[in-house]
Amino acid sequence: MTHAAQSLPPETPAYVITVSDSVSAGVNSDRSGPLAVEMLSELGFVVSGPMVVPDGVDSVHQAVAAACHSGARLVFTTGGTGISPRDLTPEAVESLVVARLSGAEAALLERNRQAAPLGMLSRPVVGISTRQAGAALVVCAPGSPGAVRDTIEVLTPVLGHVLEILDRTNS
Repeated sequence: MTHAAQSLPPETPAYVITVSDSVSAGVNSDRSGPLAVEMLSELGFVVSGPMVVPDGVDSVHQAVAAACHSGARLVFTTGGTGISPRDLTPEAVESLVVARLSGAEAALLERNRQAAPLGMLSRPVVGISTRQAGAALVVCAPGSPGAVRDTIEVLTPVLGHVLEILDRTNS
């Protein structure tokens, strides 16, 4: 068990959202969302999802907002972080986070770049939903299974600490 998993509060709820036009239309199967659910469950989160929504600002914004309001302490999206016209996940969540964790985003970009040269074109988001009780860590990862694995591996050492700090500042 990792340090992050050991330091998670018991029964910490998480929510996984897959953002993909082709998966939501039934053209492709979701490989990234189930992987995120599996990996986060192994860390000790109680995971809901994956919910699948089409690309676009409104669909993603509504799904992430609903997950935050449901009490999830971690909201993890996969997909929609690239540069194609429909990749709008960062834009969809920007009004839902009050503080971005730029160091975490930089670490993810570096891991993406190391994994594949085109990985530097990804636009990951890591931020907190509020500075009030019940704050969620919102993480927007690229849509490939490899990127989901990398994102969770990079963030694992700090997940418990982030939630601990959010609880400490909210109590």
